[in-house]
Order: sequence, then structure tokens, then C-alpha cells
Amino acid sequence: MSVWLAGVDGCRGGWLVAFVRTSGEVARVRIESRFADILTAPEQPAVVAVDMPIGLPPRAGYGGRAAENVVRPLLGQRQSSVFSVPSRAAIYAPDYLAACKTALETSDPPRKVSKQLYMIAPKIREVDAALRTGTELVRRVFEVHPEVAFWRLNAERALDEPKKVKGKPYAPGLALRRNLLEGAGMPRSVIHTPPPRGAGPDDLLDALACAAIARRVHAGVARSFPAETPRDEFGLPMAIWA
Repeated sequence: MSVWLAGVDGCRGGWLVAFVRTSGEVARVRIESRFADILTAPEQPAVVAVDMPIGLPPRAGYGGRAAENVVRPLLGQRQSSVFSVPSRAAIYAPDYLAACKTALETSDPPRKVSKQLYMIAPKIREVDAALRTGTELVRRVFEVHPEVAFWRLNAERALDEPKKVKGKPYAPGLALRRNLLEGAGMPRSVIHTPPPRGAGPDDLLDALACAAIARRVHAGVARSFPAETPRDEFGLPMAIWA
């Protein structure tokens, strides 16, 4: 039976969600203001693949969690897109200076939090809070990373074009990703549609890449990185799926 699945990417307007069926061209794309609203959406997605860290360690090792360290070598020039996830305490720090101080105290070797990652800390906390409410959600929600998803869709080869150059959309990189999404069976009508207000063209392609991995998860063919999934102190898995 065909059910709804969701690929989710954070954007300036909240959460950009690409709802797709397990196969076919039917899709719905919209922005949700809260992550929890995705989980209770009318579509009732059986799998939610979200581009956001899930599972926060009490202490961070070199390069963050095992998940980041495993996927970076796969991505070639795109590996800088994989941020090092710090400790849970650093993510929940009240401001950037406090986060850096806490991160230094809870990492080995000592490392501050990158500004790029701290900017998405509120969204990380949103996902964390939602998943800690029950084990049923943990079975539905999977951490993914768009560049790892595109690596998978590109026959496990790193992409040689970025999505952005100097902070602006880069047409050749976007075209490459659109072609990969078409090859993966994502709806052409959505791939080539302007994103909703509050999201950029790269956000839309990333959400669709996450949706492609949601299909792989639902079909039972997705793999986790690392293969043996560690869990944090609340039992949340710390792995990236593709």
C-alpha cells in the first residue's frame, strides 16, 4: 500500500517539507513552522527523513560524532558541509559564547562550536525535544544529510559541483542535483517548481533528496553510517542514513 513519506530541510521560514508517496509523481511541498507539526500532519508520514542531527553525545570526539567522521570521506570537496556536532550541553547553551565554553569543556580534543552549526541549534533542540517524547517517533524519524543523499543518488560518487558559490545559488550545481533527483524518480513537476516563500531553491532540492532517502528507508534498502548505530543517553540513534 502506498503511504506518505517526508523529506525535511530547515529553511529560513521554518521547515521545508516534501511529502511524497512511496512511488510515483504525487507530491506536496510546503513550509511548516514547527517540526512537531510534520509528525502530526494530515499525511501522517510513515518515514520522516530530516536534515538535522539526531542524538547528542555527552562528550564530542575528534570531528564530532562517529556519523560525521564516517560520511565525510565519501564527499570529496563537499565534506565541509558536514558540521561537527558538539555535546548536548553545548547545543542547549543559552548563547554562542556559552556554547563555545561548554563545547571546549566537553570535547576531546577541546573544540569550540562552529557558528554555522550554532545557528541551527534551535532546530536541533526542536527535533531533540520531539523525539524524546516517545519511542514510536524514533522509529519514524531518521537523520539524513543532503550531500550524502546526493552521493547515494550519484552511484556513490561525490558531487563535483557545489550548490552555492559565495552564498549564492550556483546554477551548474543545482542542475546536477535536479538531474539526480529525476533519475531517482522524484516528481519532475516539483523539482522544477520555484520553492515556497521562505525557502531557497537549494532548500527545495535538499528536501527532495531527503525524501528520496525516506523512500529507501521505507523500502528497507537504506544504510546507516556508521553501520553499528551508537545511541545517546536518551536512547536516540546517532547515525546518518542514505
